[in-house]
Amino acid sequence: MPTPPRSGRAALRAAGLVAALLLLVAVTVLSIAVGAKQLPLAEVWQGLLDPDSAEYAVVYRMRLPRTLLGLLAGAALGVAGAVMQALTRNPLADPGLLGINAGAAAAVATAAAFLGVTAIDGYVWFALLGAAAVTVGVYAVGGGRAATPARLALAGAALNATLYSYVSAVMLLDAASLDRLRFWTVGSLASAETATVLRVLPFIGAGLLVALVAARSLNALALGDDSARALGARPALIRAVVIAAITLLCGAATAACGPIVFVGLLVPHLVRALTGPDLRWLLPYCALLAPVLLLGADVLGRVLGRPGELQVGMVTAVLGGPLFLWLIRRGRVAHP
Repeated sequence: MPTPPRSGRAALRAAGLVAALLLLVAVTVLSIAVGAKQLPLAEVWQGLLDPDSAEYAVVYRMRLPRTLLGLLAGAALGVAGAVMQALTRNPLADPGLLGINAGAAAAVATAAAFLGVTAIDGYVWFALLGAAAVTVGVYAVGGGRAATPARLALAGAALNATLYSYVSAVMLLDAASLDRLRFWTVGSLASAETATVLRVLPFIGAGLLVALVAARSLNALALGDDSARALGARPALIRAVVIAAITLLCGAATAACGPIVFVGLLVPHLVRALTGPDLRWLLPYCALLAPVLLLGADVLGRVLGRPGELQVGMVTAVLGGPLFLWLIRRGRVAHP
């Protein structure tokens, strides 16, 4: 089958972005409508527009903040995963597998248990610090500029296991921390509030903007440092800027809803089959489709766990593992 011309491929990709946006809108509406109390679309609309309606409190105080946080966290994790895979040239790079989420979680657990921090205003700064420390640590332990995908994966796995063991120990030794963090540590959107969304929005927004602006430079870096310099890029500066973006995205998302796995690993591989390795298309697709996965998993957890709910981190782990194995068997896991 002949390859479509460049203009045709661009048109197909643009059409795919529109389709992804429509899918995201549909899942967003579903996230607002589905919960312990089922709301028909007419009541959802009334709850959005009429402050005096009975549905207003349910929609604005519970469902809408939860949905908005899912949109932000999903976009952050999906874009962070795609950028990490491109930067390290490692198809297994992911905020969870490389230990970045664990670093943020360990910092938050420390703040909650030993420093008395209980609000998102404090969590987010500790999470950013923990994410930054582990990002630098994995890169250093993995060999710095001589790092290979295998060494980075091993370094990340070791730090990930160590830090999660630390988090578990802190929670078991401190009953108050266990009560505050038991749902957070498995990844949850259930406690989302408007203040949570507003607090992490600047960090995630800045991280997404930096990542999207750096997409062209990352494409050049994928050719190798010498080729990137020949194209006018500055590899050291690109890496520093991109690591800052990863820290903002992973730290803020983890502070708000806990460490959620597989979103940043799975979505870039699914999208790469549609867009190829060009990050100028890959990142916008991830920013739209990763929230679809996260919100869809959250809705599924609410439906399957009635009258309670399954936390979204548990659902993404249960769904993500088999789906990623299926991609491997189908040969769909491509090198970035």
